[in-house]
Amino acid sequence: MAVRRLAPKELQPASFAFSAENLDWVKKQIEKYPPGRQAAAVIPVLWRAQEQHDGWISEAAIRGVADLLGMPHIRVMEIATFYTMFQLSPVGKKAHVQVCGTTPCMLRGAGELIDVCKHRIHHDPFHVSADGDFSWEEVECLGACVNAPMVMIWKDTYEDLTPETLNKVLDGFASGNPPKPGPQIDRHCAAPVGGPRVLKAPEKAGSK
Repeated sequence: MAVRRLAPKELQPASFAFSAENLDWVKKQIEKYPPGRQAAAVIPVLWRAQEQHDGWISEAAIRGVADLLGMPHIRVMEIATFYTMFQLSPVGKKAHVQVCGTTPCMLRGAGELIDVCKHRIHHDPFHVSADGDFSWEEVECLGACVNAPMVMIWKDTYEDLTPETLNKVLDGFASGNPPKPGPQIDRHCAAPVGGPRVLKAPEKAGSK
């Protein structure tokens, strides 16, 4: 895991402002909470700022979100630097790949997925590919251990991966046609491979 710091000053935009559409969305999120509790909306508001700003959070965006929610700047800075869902420097335009490196994923082949990213995107994490389309990093548990190994790209997880199927996922993003999220094998959500094995309806008495 890398130390999470803001991007260098030369990469930071001078200002940030939500678009009219996004500002309307933000106000609706704030309205979900009682008066004086608007800070509870900080994570979805930060996420919308990231979506608007090419997939990463700038210092100006952090300050803007803090001002909008009436929070000290440092509080929003703490949140943005704690959660790996928030990117603190420019990422690939088409996909930023977060490879889960926790024990279950590593035991089931996450190292091979990291090798795919090294060869296809860049040898080192947090570097954008030569064409500007992709970037990657290793993160800790993404919460889909039973379907290990897996990656997260933007909001979605892609699970039960092999090097071959990860390449197919990246091909989809490269062409503008991302595959369906979730297991990339014949598995329904987190059910056992091949379907249910327990709690099946008992056979009717006397049936053959």
